[in-house]
Amino acid sequence: MDLKPFIRDIPDFPKPGVMFKDITPLLANPTAFAHAIDLLSIRFAGEPIDAVAAAEARGFLFAAPLALKLHKPLVPLRKPGKLPYRTYSLKYDLEYGSAELHMHVDGVEKGARVLMVDDVLATGGTMAAGAKLIEQAGGVVYGCAFLVELAFLGGRAKLTGYEAYSVLTY
Repeated sequence: MDLKPFIRDIPDFPKPGVMFKDITPLLANPTAFAHAIDLLSIRFAGEPIDAVAAAEARGFLFAAPLALKLHKPLVPLRKPGKLPYRTYSLKYDLEYGSAELHMHVDGVEKGARVLMVDDVLATGGTMAAGAKLIEQAGGVVYGCAFLVELAFLGGRAKLTGYEAYSVLTY
């Protein structure tokens, strides 16, 4: 099944000159959404992965069903104030400002191999920060997986040293 027809272009969002890749048509089609998760799970089935992690919010949409299919724990990486237990935290710069991710201190065991998942690889800042947070907690980033990669933005450059896999590339 070709998933590209389920990714809608939205011009000038969130600002003029940006062509936004909207994944909501894919999410609205259970067959396409299931196929996307199947493609991710087929790629990582049998790999020595101990956990699946994702930054909120859209990364959760793909990481949660993937974690279930792979029979691995899901590790949420959240914004400040969203996790109730003690956390590790990491502040990082974005293209227009800064952000911060938190993870429970018991989110990953020392040496755990973690697959990082997100919906889109754009500039790579959030995924790189998530990877650093996993490593700060003593985990090992096994790889990074995405539904969509916007290759023209060069996000893979921020993920040097990590395997990156994308279902669709633009």
